[in-house]
Amino acid sequence: MQKSLFFAAFLLSAMSMSSLASDIQITVLDNRGEPLKDAVVFLKSDALIATAKPLDGVEMAQQDREFVPGLRVVTRGSGVEFPNRDDVRHHVYSFSPAKTFELKLYIGKPKAPVVFDEEGVIELGCNIHDTMLGWVLVTSTPVYAKTDAEGNVVFKGHKADQYTLDVWHRSFPYGAPYEQSSLAVANDDVSHTIRLSSTGGAF
Repeated sequence: MQKSLFFAAFLLSAMSMSSLASDIQITVLDNRGEPLKDAVVFLKSDALIATAKPLDGVEMAQQDREFVPGLRVVTRGSGVEFPNRDDVRHHVYSFSPAKTFELKLYIGKPKAPVVFDEEGVIELGCNIHDTMLGWVLVTSTPVYAKTDAEGNVVFKGHKADQYTLDVWHRSFPYGAPYEQSSLAVANDDVSHTIRLSSTGGAF
């Protein structure tokens, strides 16, 4: 009898704890109020930031005179390799405040990765090939996702807390930072809409 009561109490406690986890749905609209696909949304809180670790084995290659992939998201402190897989030399650079660097004319793989230790948007270019554009998004949280065709993203199973939302899209003007907003989450599922103010084409 005691075992049955203990199991019932344990089950009730587990169900009660699971009910404290909320799903957070974010809808991102552009400055005209239209759903925005492929916006990158970062979910941040002190608790989430405390779990973030630098990533290993990250690379952004140059192939067919393009950055591959064109967008990388990394946590602070991550090192990124920039291997050149073309048969021509590239000169990779960034003048972004969050990370200014140059990898001067080279073929193959540079000796050391580039470490991104400051949060922000890093725009990449090539001094030899002006059409080569890429981005590294550096964040302090391990929780992020891209919006779907309806501008939605869902972060499942998060505790009641005060959250910050950082949003970025490749249509932002050159040098534009993340757009930021705050969101209080209690013990219920939450739907939140963000209408962006940034306009124009990147670069």
